[in-house]
Amino acid sequence: MPENLLTEDATQNAGSCCGGGSCGSAPAAEPATGTREIYVVQGMTCGHCVGSVTAELTKLPGVTSVTVDLATGNVTVDSEQPLERSAVAEAIEEAGYDLVGSAA
Repeated sequence: MPENLLTEDATQNAGSCCGGGSCGSAPAAEPATGTREIYVVQGMTCGHCVGSVTAELTKLPGVTSVTVDLATGNVTVDSEQPLERSAVAEAIEEAGYDLVGSAA
């Protein structure tokens, strides 16, 4: 079996969504102040997904950073104060995905 498992189509789309760009993010550094919550989001598969979720969560008042890990589905949200879970769920749903829990 060949080591390179990419198909010709995937190779041709290397610059597009899921085509080899950086879809996930590095782990977030601890916030200097404020709170950090880690949510589990279902349905994200590519860089476009990351961008959509990040954009919607960043709109919430007090959010200072959002980091998405596609491999685990974890979305780390740093904010100035605790966020209402319902507001987070609504933002994630607006991006087209489902909040399924919190990471412990």
